Amino acid sequence: MKKIKRALLSVSDKNGLEGLGKFLSEYGVEILSTGGTADILSQAGVAYCEVCDYINFPEILNGRVKTLHPLIHGGILGIRSNDEHKSEMNHHGIDEIDLVVVNLYPFKQTVADGFPFSDCIEQIDIGGPSMIRSAAKNHSDVAVIVDPK
Repeated sequence: MKKIKRALLSVSDKNGLEGLGKFLSEYGVEILSTGGTADILSQAGVAYCEVCDYINFPEILNGRVKTLHPLIHGGILGIRSNDEHKSEMNHHGIDEIDLVVVNLYPFKQTVADGFPFSDCIEQIDIGGPSMIRSAAKNHSDVAVIVDPK
């Protein structure tokens, strides 16, 4: 079992988020969060650091780009037992992210509900699948949760 020190939370479906945030916080896990997720954590009294503050770069393009950054993906992809990775991460100020909690935008539901094409396009998630795949690639060091249940 590996200790989770830092978690990134960025969810579309926020069911159960308050409880998870409180649970992680009780165990001393540092929480990184994106905007809407951060709002729920804040309302629940859970301490967090917004991703835009962590990476020192704002969400851009109406939120289309918020987690696609080397400090995020380097923190997820860095192999903890690889001295070269550890050295490179240290050199670039990249901290390890041990848990990724992500669920994807509701693209299928948006289409099924008959929303206009332009709304449907905005429900194509880019950052979420990227973080899930990064965590999966480094599964020996990073846990991933995708289901709100």
